[in-house]
Amino acid sequence: MADKSILNNKVITATIVLYEENFDELSKTIASFLATPFSKKLFLVDNSKTDVLKDKFKDPDIEYLFVGENIGFGKGHNRILDKIKNYSTYHLVLNPDVVFKSTLIPELINNFKKNDKLALIAPKAIFPNGEHQYTSRRYPTISELSVRRLPFLKAFFPQIIKKGEYRDRDLSQAFNPDFIHGCFLLFKTDAFVDLKGFDERYFLYMEDVDICKKMDQQGMKKLYNPDVEIIHVLKKKSLKNFKLFTYHTISVFQYFYKWHIKK
Repeated sequence: MADKSILNNKVITATIVLYEENFDELSKTIASFLATPFSKKLFLVDNSKTDVLKDKFKDPDIEYLFVGENIGFGKGHNRILDKIKNYSTYHLVLNPDVVFKSTLIPELINNFKKNDKLALIAPKAIFPNGEHQYTSRRYPTISELSVRRLPFLKAFFPQIIKKGEYRDRDLSQAFNPDFIHGCFLLFKTDAFVDLKGFDERYFLYMEDVDICKKMDQQGMKKLYNPDVEIIHVLKKKSLKNFKLFTYHTISVFQYFYKWHIKK
């Protein structure tokens, strides 16, 4: 159970970047966050073509921001940097297809008290059917990403993927991974602002890997806490949609150029 003292005088903010979302899924995600026992503010940054969601979520703890064009994941989340600076204590980067209990965020925040350098926490993630999602990963190699992007190779090189997913360790225990997938990233707000949010050169995908690399440079720590869990739908759209596959491929090249070639 969360320490009640951490609930006093704490403000948590969150952003969900939207693009033609499933209304029912999004409603459940919003309800999950609003049930958190903190003073809170949720920013809905809508990259959709129309603002049909503008009047769907009337709540004093929600601020709707219509962009009018698809500016991408990272740039969408960065839209609120000035709004959360000097306002919230914690900031949650949240996907629109995630649900969780009201006690989850307070329990995660308890971990921040144990390590001053801890800047990011994420819980265990499962699929709706209860299957485990491997959201904590080692930094990717070209061979691993190639196998992931080309499914027919998985049968020949399963160990490459297993290594990247930390399947060689006990994932029922908390640890400090290389990076954590971006469906649920709970930051100290000051840390997220100091990092200047996500690198906007990535339109979609690899932003989560990149920001964890930036955290390493600044001596910030990340924690995977499997004692609490979220349910994440995870549609894996880039494996089914050629346009999204292209975005993912471009982001992979940008990542390796930035961190392995340009350096």
